Amino acid sequence: MGSVKKLAGPFAALGIGLLCFGYFASYVPYSMMTKMITDGLFSGMNGVGFSGFEIQPVVVLGSFVSMYVFITAAGWWKYATHSKILGISFPRPQWFTFLSGLCTSGQIITTTLAYTFGGISIVFAMLLMRGGVLIIAPMVDLLVRRRKRKIYWPSWVASALSLAALFVAFAEKAGTAMTLIAAVDIGIYLFGYFFRLYIMSNFAKSDDVEERKRYFAEEQLVANPVLLLGLLIVGLFGIGGDPSSIPTQVWAGFASFPFEGYFLVTFLIGVFSYGTGLFGSLIFLDKRENTFTVPANRASSILAGVLATYLLHVYYGQKAPNAYHLAGAALIILAILFLMWRAMIEKKKAARKAKTAATS
Repeated sequence: MGSVKKLAGPFAALGIGLLCFGYFASYVPYSMMTKMITDGLFSGMNGVGFSGFEIQPVVVLGSFVSMYVFITAAGWWKYATHSKILGISFPRPQWFTFLSGLCTSGQIITTTLAYTFGGISIVFAMLLMRGGVLIIAPMVDLLVRRRKRKIYWPSWVASALSLAALFVAFAEKAGTAMTLIAAVDIGIYLFGYFFRLYIMSNFAKSDDVEERKRYFAEEQLVANPVLLLGLLIVGLFGIGGDPSSIPTQVWAGFASFPFEGYFLVTFLIGVFSYGTGLFGSLIFLDKRENTFTVPANRASSILAGVLATYLLHVYYGQKAPNAYHLAGAALIILAILFLMWRAMIEKKKAARKAKTAATS
């Protein structure tokens, strides 16, 4: 426990580059293993995988357990707001962290749904969602009043490059057929992200490390339990239903999938999934403007996706990244260089300021 606390204590002070690396390092195995279990690439599966809805209960369980273990081991429950029930103190969310936690759960659900609609390709849905968040970031920065932040030009450049990378990477196969329900689903996803970033900007993005830890602990207290409960409720409607229906597949994830022999590997997917949520949230909670933090987050996921695709190509014969994907990755690397340049300038300014204060 002590060693975990030593690692967790300085998290809020870590450079955003290290947080991006943590996000990247979690996203590679998470995306690879998810692809492998849904495409039947693990030993003994013979190319017959499970649906995304079947694996969700165990994945979310892995994320839920990881959340509880990490926050407990790091000692971050003490930063959450507490209420006493029968003389026992329990951590609880505040109204804004409760809403932010609901947004986080909604983002996960709407992302899954976006990939199930007919007439719209996965890559086009991904373009709309990730590209939409990149557009939202500066909008939030400009609208926030409580803790308004200046948007520095390197952040604008990095955001533009990241958005351009998404268009380039998905230009080859992006489908444009858009049904009303698909538009509503993606609209809810983007609204949830806007609301979450707006709440973070008003209540958590500051120099106060404890404030950021409080926000993170309270948001996580809501997100994973609500998602697990939501899946259970959906699954209950699928008992005895059509095996091809979503509720029945979700129910199979609770009732039969855990006994298929792939529980541990799927649980591990949930652990890595929580890693992406952990580092991704800490990136968003960085005190700098969203136009800086969002491209950093998006860039990490794109690069991780390219690497995961290459590894699947080399070891499992899957399709390799094409020229569009590689061109997009090149733009992302350029965006990261702008973010690094901005961070180095800030570090030098802080060092000069500290030196001046020490000699005065």
